[in-house]
Amino acid sequence: MTVATEKNVSVNRKAYHDYFVVRSLEAGIVLTGTEIKAIRDGRANLQEAYARIDNGEMWLVGAHIGPYAPANRFNHEPRRLRKLLLHRDEIRELERSVNQQGLTIVPLRLYLKDGIAKVELALVRGKRQYDKREVIAKRTAEREMQRAIRRRV
Repeated sequence: MTVATEKNVSVNRKAYHDYFVVRSLEAGIVLTGTEIKAIRDGRANLQEAYARIDNGEMWLVGAHIGPYAPANRFNHEPRRLRKLLLHRDEIRELERSVNQQGLTIVPLRLYLKDGIAKVELALVRGKRQYDKREVIAKRTAEREMQRAIRRRV
């Protein structure tokens, strides 16, 4: 039994700040040769990316994978649509959730798993401004408690 090695390439920290994560799942991603080389170099950004379902297929929109310098004129388009690889049943279930419950599909991270690029997608619900403030207040209170405990010991 071998252990799968994972290396994070890009993490969408803003998604955790702006959304409540309802459910997450792993998807493959269709890439060109220069895109996978750029990802291995760490030239990826998921900041404004989201996933969309068109005609029963899942697409990653707005993800930026920077150009791979040695490829010169044979490079890829940095913000092109990229097809995501999921089972048909998973796509239908996600589409149902998006249409009925008003949820959104957002990539949380892009990573390499045994050399293959994967995207962790999440079904998310948007946070209101007061929810964000509440999370920040809880985090601050927790930090203060940890400091007080360390000072007492």
